[in-house]
Amino acid sequence: MLETRVYVAGRWDRGLEKNENRNPSDTSDLIGVFSHAVPAMLEEAIAAARSAQRAWWSAGIQKRHDVLMAIGNELMSRSAEIGTLVAREEGKTLAEGKGEVYRAGQFFTWFAAEALRLTGDSVESVRSGISVDVRREPVGVVAVISPWNFPVATPAWKIAPALAFGNAVIWKPADLTPASAVALTEIIVRQDIPSGLFSLVMGAGSSIGRDLVSSPEIDAVSFTGSAPVGRDIASLAIQNMTKMQMEMGSKNPLVVMDDADLALAVSLAVQAAFGGTGQKCTAASRLVVHEAIHDAFVDKLSIATCALKVGHALDDTTQIGPVVSARQLQQNLDYIELGRSEGAELVCGGELLERRTQGYFMAPAVLSGTRNAMRINQEEMFGPVTCVIKASGYDEALAIANDTPFGLTAGIVTRSLARANHFRASARAGCVMVNLATAGTDYHVPFGGRGASSYGSREQGTYAAEFYTSVKTCYVADGSPE
Repeated sequence: MLETRVYVAGRWDRGLEKNENRNPSDTSDLIGVFSHAVPAMLEEAIAAARSAQRAWWSAGIQKRHDVLMAIGNELMSRSAEIGTLVAREEGKTLAEGKGEVYRAGQFFTWFAAEALRLTGDSVESVRSGISVDVRREPVGVVAVISPWNFPVATPAWKIAPALAFGNAVIWKPADLTPASAVALTEIIVRQDIPSGLFSLVMGAGSSIGRDLVSSPEIDAVSFTGSAPVGRDIASLAIQNMTKMQMEMGSKNPLVVMDDADLALAVSLAVQAAFGGTGQKCTAASRLVVHEAIHDAFVDKLSIATCALKVGHALDDTTQIGPVVSARQLQQNLDYIELGRSEGAELVCGGELLERRTQGYFMAPAVLSGTRNAMRINQEEMFGPVTCVIKASGYDEALAIANDTPFGLTAGIVTRSLARANHFRASARAGCVMVNLATAGTDYHVPFGGRGASSYGSREQGTYAAEFYTSVKTCYVADGSPE
């Protein structure tokens, strides 16, 4: 059994209010207990971060490169070990857990190189005898608030650029995945970094999280989670004019046209809807299908979905692991019942499953005969549940796809280049996929959405510099002393 702790101002601390951390595949498996930080610890972490950040920026780009490379390489070399912990703690399959940790390592190694490429501009002024230097500097102390569904990868794509560009980090992970947070923290703080540069403060969002984002000593907040929580954070952080970056909810459409390869379309829909037990912000929870192939698509989708093997996350043959918690499981079941009360037909799955261990297992569900105005097509469910919506043609399918307050990802399956190009230009989403699942993005390009899905500048790739740095423009008269 693990004892998960907080890491504040260069030291591990047991904290207070210990809570149990159990395996969603087997609730008799106690992974460990985790401690919450207290307000005094948070104040200490912020004060230490302020001092350490200046030392870290002064250490130079080679130092930052070397530290991030070491973190990334260790994550990749230990991806099987830590990925097993992720699968045990969060419930995603073993393959998904290992892949997530390896990808987290890639974030660190990629941003290690970015630390060496932090460039500026030197230009002529419109005024004679003056030169202009434009440079990027750290934003300062960054608060990172991350979700439980990607407990290593999501914080990695926030922490890596923050450190690469010279910032200090205070990280509050989700309460459901504390062991993964400790594993990543141990790797980071093992490096030669200033004491206090990185702190891990676990606790409830309503207490520690609220105090963190409300602090006038925090320069920036990077958050991934639900839209309601994001709005609460924004209302608190704006009081101090704190810089904000938020990735929130989604209701991603996958449009299937009448000319699509039906086998490919079904395969992509299954991947997009049920990968990671559907607990992804990029999951396709709305399948918008042309009426000419609608019935055949639903039949084949139902067969493919029912064939998926749901089981213990550490079983190599498992294709879908358990839902993360009892609360999430009940929410999924409630949405299925809501959909049926709205007139949808449950054509596959949706029931509780018994396995050799006691866990939060449910059969992935397909709801057909749905309308886009239904709550199940407007609210984020965040589980292995997808809804099929019939469209009369491309124009209606596009209109349905865009009829949502969210706008993270959107996909289309078609053989038509003209339709594909029009969809790419017209889909109101931050990421558009053609003949691909809506889930699955690369670490070296920008990630983010529109509407209620995102607020602030993009994450990942070179675009990360927009959030984690501040631009300074310097004017220098020719002949000034060096």
